[in-house]
Amino acid sequence: MKALVTGAAGFIGSHLAEMLLAQGAEVVLVDDLSTGKRAHIDTLLARGRCEFHQVDIRDRAALEPCFAGVDQVFHLAGRADIVPSIDDPETYFSVNVQGTLNVLQSARRHGARRLVYAASSSCYGIPECYPTPETAPIAPEYPYALTKAMGEELVLHWGKVYHLPVVSLRLFNVYGPRSRTAGTYGAVFGVFLAQKLKGLPFTVVGDGEQSRDFTYVTDVARAFMMAGASDISGEIMNVGSGGHYKVNRLVDLLGGEKTYIPKRPGEPDCTFADTDKITRLLGWRAEVPLEQGVANMLACLDDWRDAPLWTPASIEQATKSWFDNLGAQS
Repeated sequence: MKALVTGAAGFIGSHLAEMLLAQGAEVVLVDDLSTGKRAHIDTLLARGRCEFHQVDIRDRAALEPCFAGVDQVFHLAGRADIVPSIDDPETYFSVNVQGTLNVLQSARRHGARRLVYAASSSCYGIPECYPTPETAPIAPEYPYALTKAMGEELVLHWGKVYHLPVVSLRLFNVYGPRSRTAGTYGAVFGVFLAQKLKGLPFTVVGDGEQSRDFTYVTDVARAFMMAGASDISGEIMNVGSGGHYKVNRLVDLLGGEKTYIPKRPGEPDCTFADTDKITRLLGWRAEVPLEQGVANMLACLDDWRDAPLWTPASIEQATKSWFDNLGAQS
């Protein structure tokens, strides 16, 4: 089998590519290295049976030849994070929507047999139902969530009209080794780990009683593998841990003092995936409990030594546009 992974230098993409190689697949690695790490690519190339193309998915002319002879496509490339999407929605649209269109067209023209898309649970906005099923309303609160939902609509439509077998996986709060250590203010794990290294208190949003469906990265990569190997098509499936955990619980596991910063508009008090569908259709269940996942993160704590150090003051500045725009809707 020959598989192509977009976003292969990134957090989830590098884990997925590693699993594919371990299963004996030939893997085409595609990434523009705008946020992913070249070191991840070099590690994968050293294993053999793979090739790397440094390509922006918005450049269809450069992208399309990468798909020659590919059986399975795993589309994980995209722009993430909330604040940059509020500040620069056009870039998010061009990468997450136009880029997804280019991936779909390239896969279709080269006769790929299957495409699995990395969707986002942020499409649910502030859900009314917990655990949240795939049938919950789509209600994105910010441009990142909207563009990921639009990408999913394209994927499902191409599956219907052009008979390209597709699956969309809506990912919940993925964490684990190789998660981003640089860039804009974002995921709580990266913020907290850098703070722990410097002995600073953890900046807890609100009262810390909000809960998140923290899902370990190897469980997520395994869900992609199983979706790619299945004969299911046209389906959306949640990928979550099977539980949800308070941010205060995460702080207890990491060990350290806390300081509190204002709650942000447009964020749910809880994320919690209903995973009955993926269990029923694929037999997938998360295997890594939060306690083990946090221990794994602490074991590679030094990876965050050069990560940005976020303080209440710098977070306030970084999230100003978030409050200015989304706060006005409250």
